[in-house]
Amino acid sequence: MIIQKSLSLETRGFNHIIDITPSLHEFLAGAGIANGSILVFVPGSTGGLTTIEYEPGLLKDIPEVLDTIAPMDGRYHHNDTWHDGNGYAHIRSALIGPSITIPVENNRLILGTWQQVVFIDFDNRPRQRQLHVQINGE
Repeated sequence: MIIQKSLSLETRGFNHIIDITPSLHEFLAGAGIANGSILVFVPGSTGGLTTIEYEPGLLKDIPEVLDTIAPMDGRYHHNDTWHDGNGYAHIRSALIGPSITIPVENNRLILGTWQQVVFIDFDNRPRQRQLHVQINGE
């Protein structure tokens, strides 16, 4: 069985990190799936999905590390082409990735004690995001 859901998020952009774990737990509770997986996907090329320990230190560390890898004020050919100033956001999104899959066992997400699923909006403006969630299993 495959159940599809969507998750709407209002973001601030600029590396806004949002814990979506509670929403995934809620979707799973209503799905009636005991064993399988949840796939989460963000359409677009300036957002990413990953897992972290959602705590204040990492909420600062992740943007700081990404700024050393793909600085906002760096020179990007994308900006030369589109003049939208978000070339860095596309690079960060490509590095983190647009999807994540989490196993489900006994109607529970298989996550570590300190592991949460997060969406990161890298774009240079606030956004309305629509994440697509597929729950697969029995």
